[in-house]
Amino acid sequence: MQPAHIHPFDPGLPATYGFRIDGKVTNEDMTAMAERVLEAFKIHDKIDMLLVFDAIDGSDTGASLSAAAIKAQTSSLWNVRAYVTAAAPEKAGEMVETLGKMLPVEAHSFPTEDEATAYLASLPRLN
Repeated sequence: MQPAHIHPFDPGLPATYGFRIDGKVTNEDMTAMAERVLEAFKIHDKIDMLLVFDAIDGSDTGASLSAAAIKAQTSSLWNVRAYVTAAAPEKAGEMVETLGKMLPVEAHSFPTEDEATAYLASLPRLN
């Protein structure tokens, strides 16, 4: 399944999965991203995730409520080391920072992709 508004990309860092978001996120987008993340969990003990917001127009109601999305979200608590966003809308960036304080995941929001990538590159290398 090819997502319409969430596009995977290689951020050039080991065990780091990048996704570019543009437009209105749909259930199909979230399902495709979740399936890619679940496949990554089969390959790596831990991964880092980078979400770059190029342009976002919200999300469909219930977009993150597919079985794959819910499974990826819960698995992320044990399998994601760092969850990093770049250029996220203000409220989304604040939510990421708040969740990082409550969950066992390094969660940070940066104004630019370069800053987000530099932060991920500064972390100890994942395999």
